[in-house]
Parts: sequence; C-alpha cells; structure tokens
Amino acid sequence: MVNGEPQLGLRERKKQRTRAAISDTAIALFLAHGFDNVSVVEVAAAAEVSKRTLFAYFPTKEDLVLHRIADHEQESAGVVRARPAGESPLDALHKHFLDGLRRRDPITGLTADPEPLAIYHMLTTTPSLALRLRHYLTRSEDALGSALIETVDALRPLTARLAAAQITIVQRTLAEDTSRQLVSGADADHLHPHAVAAANHAFTLLRTGLASSLS
Repeated sequence: MVNGEPQLGLRERKKQRTRAAISDTAIALFLAHGFDNVSVVEVAAAAEVSKRTLFAYFPTKEDLVLHRIADHEQESAGVVRARPAGESPLDALHKHFLDGLRRRDPITGLTADPEPLAIYHMLTTTPSLALRLRHYLTRSEDALGSALIETVDALRPLTARLAAAQITIVQRTLAEDTSRQLVSGADADHLHPHAVAAANHAFTLLRTGLASSLS
C-alpha cells in the first residue's frame, strides 16, 4: 500500500506503460499530421506494437485521444459523493473547480501546457472526436445525476437529471471559454483571476437561477 492505495503488480505496471506509450505516440502523430490523416496501422508501427495489441488497449481510434479525459468521467460524481457532511453539492463542485483552476488542471481549460490546448482543439474540430466527446459528456452527466439522487434526500430523479445537465454544461462552457482565450494568446497566469471570476459568476447563477439576469 502507498498512500492508502494498493500497489500495482509488475504486469499491471507494464500494461500501464504500454498503454501510455501507445497513446503518447498516437497523439504526437495526430497533432503533427491531423487525426484523419494518420491510420491505426501507422500508430501501431510507430509505437512498435501490433495492430491487435493496439486495439486490445484502445477499442477505437478515437479512444487513443479520448482516454486522456476519460479518467474525469466520474469526477463530478465523486466530488458530490465525497463532500463533507453539511456541504451542498454545488458548493463542493464550485470549490473543486476553483481548485482545478489553481492547479492549472487542463480539464478546467486553464493550463500553461500547449499540448492539452492542441488536443482540445483537435477534439472539437474533428467530427468523429467531437461526437465521441458528446457521448463522454453524457456519461459524465448521468453519473453526476446518480450521485445527486444517492446523496440528496428526497431529490426527484427529474430534478437530479436537470441539475446534472446544467452543472455539466456550465463546467464545459467555462473550460471552453478559457481554452479559447488561451488559444488566442492569453497567458494562463494572467487569465487565472478572470477564470475564477467567471466560475464564481457561473456557480452563482446555478444557485440563484437566471430570472434576475433575463427579466
């Protein structure tokens, strides 16, 4: 056990390294030449694995890219389930998003690393990747809705689904807005206070509704 987590065996560590190497190779090729211009056969050859081995780790070509954000699929649901007693789901998610901005977590859109920005651009401008990204967001939304039902007393399923949809789209919109500004040349450190202000505004709207803004 390390920090409360079980240590992986040699075989699992080797599998993780192989998976990471294949993905890193694929993304480098996709960013250099375009996702649609690189074949799976070319990725396998560059990664020095067979096509069969590649598909054992990544069932589709799109998974070579999407796995970078797949680990975040259950993130909001996990935050809601792990929040302290007495803390509302929105407060927990708000704090978590602000912490992500502080850490320059690429999932918030704020990062000084150019690669996540390039990957984001590829995800949103390549039709097959954009379609798979929507599927990922739907799964993330469903997981959050389930977490809300589990942890908020007497919450109607429809209310949970509506809340999860609004929270998910707010998080996505915040990340997209920040990413666009970075792609346009903004500096991550300079942009941080603006991203924080945007997040505070967005979560205030989630808490209070749009009536005052649209009346």
